[in-house]
Amino acid sequence: MATSKAKKSGEQSAQDKRLEKARTLSEALPYMRAYAGKTFVVKYGGHAMGDPELAKLFARDIVLLKQVGINPIVVHGGGPQIGTMLERLKIKSSFIDGLRVTDAATVEVVEMVLAGSINKQVVGAINEAGGTAIGLSGKDGNLIQARKLKRKKRDPDSNIEKVIDLGFVGDPVAINSSVLEELASSDIIPVIAPLGTGPKGITYNINADTAAGAIAAAVGASRLLMLTDVKGVLDKKGDLIAEMTATQGRSNIRNGTIKGGMIPKTETCLDAVKGGVEAAVILDGRVPHALILEIFTEHGVGTLIRQAPKRRNKR
Repeated sequence: MATSKAKKSGEQSAQDKRLEKARTLSEALPYMRAYAGKTFVVKYGGHAMGDPELAKLFARDIVLLKQVGINPIVVHGGGPQIGTMLERLKIKSSFIDGLRVTDAATVEVVEMVLAGSINKQVVGAINEAGGTAIGLSGKDGNLIQARKLKRKKRDPDSNIEKVIDLGFVGDPVAINSSVLEELASSDIIPVIAPLGTGPKGITYNINADTAAGAIAAAVGASRLLMLTDVKGVLDKKGDLIAEMTATQGRSNIRNGTIKGGMIPKTETCLDAVKGGVEAAVILDGRVPHALILEIFTEHGVGTLIRQAPKRRNKR
């Protein structure tokens, strides 16, 4: 008798799981229809990239986006991997305001790691998940044209503002969106390493967040999705801010709600929506299927930033 009850309980549990999957698919359908034909730029990095299981799930999610008619463009980082390789080669490296000072020796390693090993790992994972990915760097087809990034810093003692030389660190000035538009009409998923070309063929190392934001604006993306190692933007109590307008985002930076490393990420999102991206989202890449939860569920899982308020029945 007890065995019979346990069997029925197990069957009910299995049935409940099947019903939950059916509900999830049903909830996703309106968003699949709404986003079909739209371009989503996904910045991929942080813990999500370093964890093999999360990397596999990320690749499957990107393939799913393509399968339902969304055009995903992946822009990846690789700071930890670059750091590891520099240590192995005994090349010293330093940071200023979160940006790696990149001399001639360092930029060679940056290009080798970003456009080489990391790019091909991401491409391979997407292909293994059933997609057709192709690896690019910002140098291919003059995809990202860049100039030397200039940073100014005020000396606290003398109060004199000085220009900081970051070496071969670049800032995007133009995106050759025609390259990506050609791929959008195909089955190919572009995976982009954030390198740029400057005058006389100089190679520039570009922050992956910055590159993703510039690309999203250039292609008129519906979404810029930035995977991070935090839940999103948090308020002063530590709770997730589900949505902000651009005005609220700038205010939260000024009043100290947004601080530290979240400031440049938020500023990238603000620049993107100012440049025409419908909305930008900062979300936790450590959550399995974070992209799917954000895109295909009613409330999403990160902080959505858009230019103006909108009734948020769906993000």
